[in-house]
Amino acid sequence: MTDPAIRGRELSRSFGLLALLGALLVVAGLVGLVYTGVATLTSMILFGWLLLIGGLVGLLHAIQSRGTNYFWLGVVVAALNIAAGVVVIRHPHGTAEALTMFAALLFLTGGVFRLVGSVMVRGPQFGWTLLQGAFGLLLGLLVLFDWPHSSLYVLGLFFSLALLFDGLGLIAIGVGGRRIVSLVSDQQTVNEELPDKP
Repeated sequence: MTDPAIRGRELSRSFGLLALLGALLVVAGLVGLVYTGVATLTSMILFGWLLLIGGLVGLLHAIQSRGTNYFWLGVVVAALNIAAGVVVIRHPHGTAEALTMFAALLFLTGGVFRLVGSVMVRGPQFGWTLLQGAFGLLLGLLVLFDWPHSSLYVLGLFFSLALLFDGLGLIAIGVGGRRIVSLVSDQQTVNEELPDKP
């Protein structure tokens, strides 16, 4: 059985690495917030490569499962992913414009539905739902009125904010985990140093 002290050090090191990864994500998010255009293109290229690799993996999986009822469906889905990945990688600006338009329409429809729903239902969260709806509607209109120029920064902004908040979450988990491991290790040391009662 592993020594608890060694196990505690390993856990503490793991939580430290998690906090370090979180710090790197925070730095990447902050850099992305400063250079939103670069972050938008980076996110599009990453998205394209994910589609391409996912399509290739799906194609290999479909080939391995040939003879089943789902073979042709797997091939078609994999081919669509590969084609979409190639298009996104070759035309990141056009993809960003299309996805920004899609995001604006999502904000608009979500905002309208929340506004109408909050007025019709008037539940206990009326004010909060009304505010969410108004914010979604306003955000959708701002993105839509500035389109296609907004495609240069909107997706990069969202991507950078996601990196920033994910990084902050990992830092919190890493630091909190190290503290818990330290407290448990200290308590274990105190228990070992106490003399056994007769």
